[in-house]
Amino acid sequence: MTETVNFALPLVQPAQAQKHVTVNEALARLDALGQLVIQSRSVTAPPPTQSEGLVHAVPAGAVNEWAGQAGKLAVLANGGWVFVTPGPGWRGWIADEHQPAVFDGSAWRGGALALAPSGAGTFVRVQEFDHEIGAGAQSPTVQALPANVLLFAVSARVVVPVTGTLASWRLGMDAAEDRFGTGLGTGLGAFGRGLLGAPMALYQSETLLLTAEGGDFAGGTVRLAAHYAEFSLPGLQAGP
Repeated sequence: MTETVNFALPLVQPAQAQKHVTVNEALARLDALGQLVIQSRSVTAPPPTQSEGLVHAVPAGAVNEWAGQAGKLAVLANGGWVFVTPGPGWRGWIADEHQPAVFDGSAWRGGALALAPSGAGTFVRVQEFDHEIGAGAQSPTVQALPANVLLFAVSARVVVPVTGTLASWRLGMDAAEDRFGTGLGTGLGAFGRGLLGAPMALYQSETLLLTAEGGDFAGGTVRLAAHYAEFSLPGLQAGP
């Protein structure tokens, strides 16, 4: 046996010379994989500049030093790329997506709470975006919340003071302008935490709506975050 089963750490062999080389390589891999942070699962070419110990999940179509390594983790160790095959159930943090992920045996599934053998899953997600308020009594968002999700809450934070003749504002949707809060402040750092008494099913994509109270908007920026659950369909093939 020349390497460990799970992390493929190289093992020191009997009467081996320069044992420190093998030990240091094993420690470098363990350092990268023990608290797994995956820089990206979508980048197809090795970045021209990269720090030792950083990890990428190699996607399909990868090129250059990553060619032919799709599905593996690429670890930069001692100036070169070392490839490790993840196992079902491995968990990590996808840095460029700001979400946890679990490996299901063939792909990294972001935000997964539970996965069925066929691939059906329950996912918790946060959609965050900055909304620049236009002049007027109301300001609908350009970004829309996705369809076929279960919405739990929408939170908000003023990141550029809200200006105009208004005294406060409310946050909601076309069907209910105050669903996620009313009497919200206009100053920097003012916030709203719009909890729903019961989760709301969104069967179609919907936008959020900001409505001025006691006047009109002139400008400002609000950072909005929708907190929801998503449910993926079972696959055609049954799992093991």
